[in-house]
Amino acid sequence: MSEDSADSDTYALKSGTLPEIAAPEVDYLPPAPKTYRPKIGMIGTGGISNSHLDAYRTAGWEVAGLWNRSRDKAEAKAAEFCPNAQVFDDMQALLDRDDIDVLDITLPTDVRAPVIEAALKAGKHVLSQKPFVSDLDTGEALVKLAEDQGVQLAVNQNGRWSPHMAWMRNACRDGLIGDVISVHASLHWNHGWTAGTPFDKIEDLILYDFGIHWFDFLSSIVGDRAESVTASAAHARGQANATPLLAQALIKMDGGQASLVFDGGTPHGPRDTTYIGGTEGSIVANGPDLGSQSVTLTTNAGIAHPKLHGTWFNDGFQGAMGALLCAIEDGRAPVNSARDNLTSLALTFAAIASRKSGREVPIGEVRRLP
Repeated sequence: MSEDSADSDTYALKSGTLPEIAAPEVDYLPPAPKTYRPKIGMIGTGGISNSHLDAYRTAGWEVAGLWNRSRDKAEAKAAEFCPNAQVFDDMQALLDRDDIDVLDITLPTDVRAPVIEAALKAGKHVLSQKPFVSDLDTGEALVKLAEDQGVQLAVNQNGRWSPHMAWMRNACRDGLIGDVISVHASLHWNHGWTAGTPFDKIEDLILYDFGIHWFDFLSSIVGDRAESVTASAAHARGQANATPLLAQALIKMDGGQASLVFDGGTPHGPRDTTYIGGTEGSIVANGPDLGSQSVTLTTNAGIAHPKLHGTWFNDGFQGAMGALLCAIEDGRAPVNSARDNLTSLALTFAAIASRKSGREVPIGEVRRLP
């Protein structure tokens, strides 16, 4: 680079007149195996299974068996999404079916762990719904069991493959902004639709059931650099929910900081903004909701606006299963492995413990959901 061009770049940085540049190639779309096409079984066909089954149908993956406590629900899902799938009255019969290699277990967290254990012992690869477990000891035991059985255990952290979050995370992994210094997410929306539903019985609905996506997003970027968290929650004026719809968390990091702000009680003017700052650039995603986000990358070279394709629902669900299938095909751990997810859960549990105690909580101190 000539001295004149270097001076020009310095001036551009100081004056805010960086040029528009082409967005770098970042692999952010949901992954898919090259040739591996196993038969998939599903245990639990509640409301969220619609997104799973629709994603698998779109990807061309065969769902061959379904089980639900209510057979009628399983039959309805089979009729809508996978008419050739067998509906089982007995869960063990599904586990015993030799030609089903992969199980998607969507049961609630409080009843899921024993089913995952049985599936792993049956030699099945497993995709667990999130949150994976409510205590780290149980999670570690399931991870060890999967390793002992020689099968893969992954977690359906579908937010990892929402287009903007996937692009931002993988851009960081590609080193496009250098070392990450800060991660800040601020979400403002109306979560009041959960009033009077079973969700309203979850004490930390926002920090736990909803916030796990952003704790996992943060963890997937900074890993064990996160050291401690201080969190709080509050009821929004006028909210109908029994559980608080407002929550926030401030995370100390080795050489950085992060914050997550959840305004789930704002009925008008939704807005979601995510900012990642690094030693060599920054990335910001902004939009009125999770499905409509624009991304901007700023570095010394200029400003880029990648054009993203897809949506969180249901590309995120295709991504979670696709990552597991690719890992099985390649003989490696999936990027959404259960072992990796324990770090996300440790951060989440620390945040909830901080909310309850009002103190700063070191990450890893809390072993189970408070």
